Amino acid sequence: MAILLDRNCKIVVQGITGREASMVTKHTLDYGTPIVAGVTPGKGGQEVHGVPVYDTLRQACREHEINTAMVYVPPAFVLSAVMEAIDNGIKFIFIATENVPQHDVIKFLHIAREEGVRIVGPNSVGIISPGERMKLGAIGGDNPERCFVPGHVGVISRSGGMTAETAWMVKRAGYGVSTCVSIGGDALIGSPPKDLLALFEQDTDTQAVVTFSEPGTNFEEEMADFVREGGFTKPLISFVAGKFTETLPEGTVFGHAGAMIAGGMGKPSHKIEKLRDAGVHVADKFDDIITLLRQIL
Repeated sequence: MAILLDRNCKIVVQGITGREASMVTKHTLDYGTPIVAGVTPGKGGQEVHGVPVYDTLRQACREHEINTAMVYVPPAFVLSAVMEAIDNGIKFIFIATENVPQHDVIKFLHIAREEGVRIVGPNSVGIISPGERMKLGAIGGDNPERCFVPGHVGVISRSGGMTAETAWMVKRAGYGVSTCVSIGGDALIGSPPKDLLALFEQDTDTQAVVTFSEPGTNFEEEMADFVREGGFTKPLISFVAGKFTETLPEGTVFGHAGAMIAGGMGKPSHKIEKLRDAGVHVADKFDDIITLLRQIL
């Protein structure tokens, strides 16, 4: 089993003729994940690596059974792409695009919640379930096996690059992963860690979860409350990066849009304290994930 992805996913790529989307489509097909259609206005009738392209999502849905959308359109068009997916009854939308205007994100997250649609991203590198040979996004590139091997550890990461690094740590500890989710580095995202922990709790194939966190947002505080209230009962190992940022001058710019510390909110030290108080296994150093996994599993 896995969370979010399984062999029943029927995937459409919105913006499939773009350079990055075309490359991701090839890597995804090579991994064994089925993509049934692509959409780019004005490019209908073409093919991308054998995948038929349509001018609109409505046309694609008339010709194919589709339940999952992968969004690779420019930031200004993400809102319309997501709305088109929701209007066509698609219930799972993955958004790779970064720099999406925040007022657009607020709008489509609100509508998605009302319509019962799950969103991962924006600004996510991807999701992968190696046991199912399923992936969305650029995660793993053209060689997913380098870091992602089948197993029973779930991974949730704020950083796209560190999603792979964390899975590699799991592999070095002698284990594999059930599902890895890059949630996106923005402050406004569709599926925060607490929501994914609820899915991993129900997944019988997941025995433990490892999270990679960063400064900013209150995602880790929400996770801590969720664990303390009994929402997640499996072993949880967390590493919170960026403790050094608390010593930097006010106004220093960090990498991710969501990595904001203001008035004490978003401090890594506060996140660590909350997670430890909830009984989470907090790794002081990133390498400690290996030791903790071997002690727990």
